[in-house]
Amino acid sequence: MNQSKVGLSIEVYSDVVCPWCYIGKRRLEQALETLKSREATRVIWRPFQLNPTMSKSGMDRRVYLEAKFGGPDEMKAIQDRVAAVGASVSVEFAFDRIARTPNTLDAHRLIWFAQQQDRQDKVVEELFHGYFTEGVNIGEAAMLASLADRAGLDRDKVSRLLQSEEGVDAVRQEEARGHQLGIRGVPFFVLNGKSTVSGAQPVETFVSEIERATS
Repeated sequence: MNQSKVGLSIEVYSDVVCPWCYIGKRRLEQALETLKSREATRVIWRPFQLNPTMSKSGMDRRVYLEAKFGGPDEMKAIQDRVAAVGASVSVEFAFDRIARTPNTLDAHRLIWFAQQQDRQDKVVEELFHGYFTEGVNIGEAAMLASLADRAGLDRDKVSRLLQSEEGVDAVRQEEARGHQLGIRGVPFFVLNGKSTVSGAQPVETFVSEIERATS
């Protein structure tokens, strides 16, 4: 099958503070490159907040993760494992640079806005890289505007967006749709509206599911 002639739409439910979502993005990209179908594929990023009740200012990341995983040793073991997997797909996780776990609603509003400007994937990449590699606080509007600027968006327009309530309802509606689909964890991929991949699966799994979705 010549995948380059097949139209493919992939909806990706994710959160930009989820390291496995970053890994999943890379593995999906590798699968599309393998099939030579990247140019013929439309990837749409959908919101799924892992911490929807997180305060607007976020919280200390170490405190958050130690409470989540049961202590500093457990946290380090998990981060070391994630970092090793990340390195295998050319993602540098610099967890020691991340000071806070943010509320990601505004980041998802930015991603929603970026879709309208045909810059969504670029913005998602900047958000992942900014947070996980540079330690940028993506809960702050100024930092989001800076990352958006790097992705080719108009910084002033993004700043105005984040100062308003624009996109809040749209993001919540998209997130609610994900819950209605039964999604309980991310990343979660919906291929051509009929085939799904749950988790940052190996590249071979993505290749197989893409072939099935386009057959």
